[in-house]
Amino acid sequence: MDAITFAVQLLNGVQYGLVLFLVASGLTLVFGILGVINLAHGAFYMLGAYLAWAISAYTGSFALAIVGSLVISFLLGIALEEIFVKRMIGRDHLAQVLLSFGLILVIDEVRQIVFGKDVHSVMPPEWLRGSIQLTEVLSYPVYRLALCVACLVLAAVIFYVIQKTRLGMVIRAGAENRDMTRALGIPFDVVNRYVFAGGIALAALGGSLVAPVSTVFPGMGDGMLILSFVVVVLGGIGSVAGAAIGALLIGLTDTFGKVFFPQISSILIYVLMAGVLLWRPNGLLGKA
Repeated sequence: MDAITFAVQLLNGVQYGLVLFLVASGLTLVFGILGVINLAHGAFYMLGAYLAWAISAYTGSFALAIVGSLVISFLLGIALEEIFVKRMIGRDHLAQVLLSFGLILVIDEVRQIVFGKDVHSVMPPEWLRGSIQLTEVLSYPVYRLALCVACLVLAAVIFYVIQKTRLGMVIRAGAENRDMTRALGIPFDVVNRYVFAGGIALAALGGSLVAPVSTVFPGMGDGMLILSFVVVVLGGIGSVAGAAIGALLIGLTDTFGKVFFPQISSILIYVLMAGVLLWRPNGLLGKA
């Protein structure tokens, strides 16, 4: 492999890892902090992509498509938390799995009724099309670079909110001891609602941002759901920083694995996860 090909694959791996972190960070909030197993996370990723396609096709605006997908999914998350999910917090995992599996079936049925079975594509705005010359011999798609920048900014916002704000402090305190948080008069049930909705919105945002890179098709969230759980476990349950490191490792492993070891590339991610868990059973930054 020459230096140019290596650099392109490195950028592809980082871009994939950043998108994976964006989606997995939502699952980290819902699964790692609220303790809710949400198997429908991939379905919301798919829904975000379809919403972006529909809004973009109707309005002709990519920015409106992203914002619309984010707002609709956030409001949907609030409604679902109020109607279903809040009754599942603290219950056994089987009930949560059954609920989220039911959500997958409902979302997929609604997607088929509203958007159909066809495969769609989303065009980015004119100024994000084409390639940019990074060096004399290396060019790279503008949208993929913009996607990396957007994911980095969003990751910085997530870290700031979780680590530096009062809201983040309440979320972390609630994850450690929910009863004590309630005893201090903090409306943790309200916080739960917005954390769940935020997790759903991050999944949908990931789907809408990826839509111009990949096609929009039924079942596109299935693989992303599995990888998101791998990221959460690999990084350490409840650790946003661990999820970031895990997502980048998986993105690079998957990208370079397809180049160097295409016959076994599909299992390399799980080999990586097994190796990390043998070394650190609670994940890279998980607490014992």
